[in-house]
Amino acid sequence: MHKTSKTTPKTTPAPAILRPSLICLLILATLCAIAGPAAGKTKPKEPAPRFNATTTGGEKFNNDSVKGKVVLLEFWTTWCGYCLQEAGFVDRINDEYAKKGLVILAINVGESKKTVKKYLEQHPRSTRIVLTDDTNLAAMFAAKSYPIYVVIDRDGNVAGEQRGAAGEKALRDLLDRGGLDDEDDDK
Repeated sequence: MHKTSKTTPKTTPAPAILRPSLICLLILATLCAIAGPAAGKTKPKEPAPRFNATTTGGEKFNNDSVKGKVVLLEFWTTWCGYCLQEAGFVDRINDEYAKKGLVILAINVGESKKTVKKYLEQHPRSTRIVLTDDTNLAAMFAAKSYPIYVVIDRDGNVAGEQRGAAGEKALRDLLDRGGLDDEDDDK
């Protein structure tokens, strides 16, 4: 007669299971600590692509004409609900800083002049409006979701970009990266 013994399945002691997990956690924490400070830094600023833009009011802008100014490019559409929500504070920032070297170009992407005109009659804007046909900017920044904000600093470099709505504070922070901040109020 063959006797089988009842044995309990072998289990690994808790410390042996935890050790690899703790080692992985320590390695991950170390990598995060090393990468953390670097993650907050942007890559060196790159020159803004060469552009031309003509507003619906006939004003012409290009890289040379905005040198020495902070430029905010706002890519939007009439059907974008987030664009409508953020338009009020974009206009407020425009009004607040226009005399202090800020140029905002609100570039409507892919819609007819008639559609934009009708929309602006119902939702007036104080920013300069540019239509897709009057600029090469939408293609340069691959504007396919809205809103998109791009800041160009006073030296003509792209200082930052934000894709999607994030509120007024986020937009002001983005403008700070371009060299426009509350200290400009004192100038």
